[in-house]
Amino acid sequence: MLDSLIRLFTDPGPASFVNFKFLPKYAFYFIQGVEYTLLLSLVAVLLAIIPALLLALMRLSKNRFVHGLSGAYIAVFRSTPLLVQLSIIFFGVFGTLIKIPRIQVFGFIDLSYFIPGVIALALNSSAYVAEIFRAGILAVDAGQTEAARSLGLSQWQAMRLVVLPQAIKNILPALANEVITMVKESSICMALGMQELMWGAKTVASSTFISIGPYVLAAIIYFCINFPASKAIEAIERRMRRGDKR
Repeated sequence: MLDSLIRLFTDPGPASFVNFKFLPKYAFYFIQGVEYTLLLSLVAVLLAIIPALLLALMRLSKNRFVHGLSGAYIAVFRSTPLLVQLSIIFFGVFGTLIKIPRIQVFGFIDLSYFIPGVIALALNSSAYVAEIFRAGILAVDAGQTEAARSLGLSQWQAMRLVVLPQAIKNILPALANEVITMVKESSICMALGMQELMWGAKTVASSTFISIGPYVLAAIIYFCINFPASKAIEAIERRMRRGDKR
């Protein structure tokens, strides 16, 4: 068993962790996969922000129907697998109800796949980002709202001009972490044939019969994207804390 384990890291065979012979010929799949993954993740998170803010405000509403509606949405999307949501939206909504023509942008992004994928990821992300917004709003001292109301501001004006600016500052690190999470979760789009990073790794593995190397390279690329990003977020968070202390 030990010999087999050693060979995985030393013998450049098809089932080796260090077999990257495919790179000169198939590097394009990984470059294209990174571009697709980053675009898919960033667009999904950006699309999720407005619905998430509305859901958070609905959750804080005193109206039982509005509060319950947002709670039901969040419960459904947080309690069901992303792959199930993606499949329903891809095959159910865009497969039968709405037809998107097969138009390519940037030479490799098929909108008939990209749009359903982005919408599914955005809907899923909005349920989590809504809770981030809600926590950020609740973290603002209630005295801020009371002071704003005493100055003659309406409830909505107090929320828009006083509470939300402070809440957004509180949630920026968590929101940035959601982007990192989305980069990883976007790999599930491979199951529906979207040409992101994991799809590229699978395609290379199938074409070359090198079973492990392409996935190891994909893991290294994910790490190189997410680890520096997480450290940058930590640095920004520390700087924001120092600014608050001043």
